[in-house]
Amino acid sequence: MEKFDHSYLQMAAIWAQNSYCKRRKVGALIVKDKMIISDGYNGTPSGFENICEDENGITKPYVLHAEANAITKVAKSGNSSQGATLYVTASPCLECAKLIIQAGISRVVYRDEYRLTDGVDLLRKAGIEVEQVD
Repeated sequence: MEKFDHSYLQMAAIWAQNSYCKRRKVGALIVKDKMIISDGYNGTPSGFENICEDENGITKPYVLHAEANAITKVAKSGNSSQGATLYVTASPCLECAKLIIQAGISRVVYRDEYRLTDGVDLLRKAGIEVEQVD
């Protein structure tokens, strides 16, 4: 564990509160050279109404995960996430794991274990350091 892991995870948890999703609020930060270069929380794409669930409480299929929002935001900014650490309040799903690998992120630190572990399994298979921190 690195010195600022708890602090960055706490910041990601605070950032998660910006999410309009009711079922689960997730926050993510991308940190490189001790600087936050991107952030994200789960929600609908830009220009869509900020309602994540349908009338039955099911998450809409086009809702973006916090990691995807942070990665696309860093791409827009012109920064590079190569060698960065991703802090996220929930362990990444398989789809987000693929984005994390392609973004060149070298370390993932998360707080809550998701029921499926295929995302974390893929990250480890790709040689990315993955750590759960309470």
